[in-house]
Amino acid sequence: MTESKPEIRSGLDGVYFMESAICKVDGANGRLYYYGYPIDELAAESNFEEVSYLLMNGRLPNLSELSSFRERMRAARAIPGEVIDVITELSERSTPMHILSTAVDMIGSLKREGPDRKSTYIEIISELSSVVAAIGSISATGRYTRPEDSLGHIENFLYMLKGERPNKESVEIMERMFILHAEHSSNASTFSAIVTASTLSDIYSSTVSAINTLKGPLHGGADEMALRMLNDMRGKDIARYVDNTIALGGRIMGFGHRVYKSYDPRATIIKGILESVQPKASAEVRELTKTVLSLEAVMRDKVSSKGIWPNVDLFTGPVYRYLDILPELFTPIFAASRAPGWCSHIQEYWKSNKLLRPTVFYTGEVGKRYVPIEKRQGE
Repeated sequence: MTESKPEIRSGLDGVYFMESAICKVDGANGRLYYYGYPIDELAAESNFEEVSYLLMNGRLPNLSELSSFRERMRAARAIPGEVIDVITELSERSTPMHILSTAVDMIGSLKREGPDRKSTYIEIISELSSVVAAIGSISATGRYTRPEDSLGHIENFLYMLKGERPNKESVEIMERMFILHAEHSSNASTFSAIVTASTLSDIYSSTVSAINTLKGPLHGGADEMALRMLNDMRGKDIARYVDNTIALGGRIMGFGHRVYKSYDPRATIIKGILESVQPKASAEVRELTKTVLSLEAVMRDKVSSKGIWPNVDLFTGPVYRYLDILPELFTPIFAASRAPGWCSHIQEYWKSNKLLRPTVFYTGEVGKRYVPIEKRQGE
């Protein structure tokens, strides 16, 4: 009897696997909400600690709650000495994302996860930023800057990364970048974290799964790839570059999205940041801005009618270059930003956990007979 073939959704496109109250991605209208709050309002008015609290608790905190949450995040900033040693050892032999994955896994192995999962989530959110800053600092200078308790989360991150207190503008820009990258529904890395968590593995292992998924150039690595493309385009005929790339089957990074069929709202905000810093930007950033705006105009004429618009990756690289952040740190910073999103989804899924075990439709043979190796004929 022949088994009828079911509908196969390649890439799980359009497949719903759970309900969630955390994040609404309105792809048709280019809107994004964290627990119902529009992303543009959060980016303009809030801060990363408050958004992390929102994602972990489903509501905004009052002053006392936010103060307590910040204290708990501050208390979790320090990185074990053994982890710093490993980061130092690997800094000349591996990539920042490989180092991040190893360091987070090692932190998990050095700690015993207690019954208070909320504390573990807070620790991971804080630790990831410290680890990323340590990776950047050690790779660039060979030195590790210890956390400074008097500083807020983002200010401390930049202090640990650069070894000096950042200016107000840098903190404000990075605050907004962290908020914009904090959460985005069931993206690939979040889904990977949930798959691992569904086996009732620990939170650190689930986070490591997410980090390794984020690493790919079709996900978190896309902003670094987009910047490489922009650098390659500088000084060239952009329309011809686009045509040649598409003709050869290549991708124009920073455009198109599985969900958004209109302008990515995060890209709108980041583009605004980039345009606002031009009077003080370096020649490199001014040239990158000129290139990316020209590319946007070319692509608008060519593909916007197909629902292909700029995504969050297009303008992220030039903004990070304005902050003098190296491209190899873009994806680790994405991971540090996304930590509260990963943790919030793990927490939500565990409320009614079920092992994630999708089904594949088998198309191979059955009933084949085993032949001893000495009797097999070469093919």
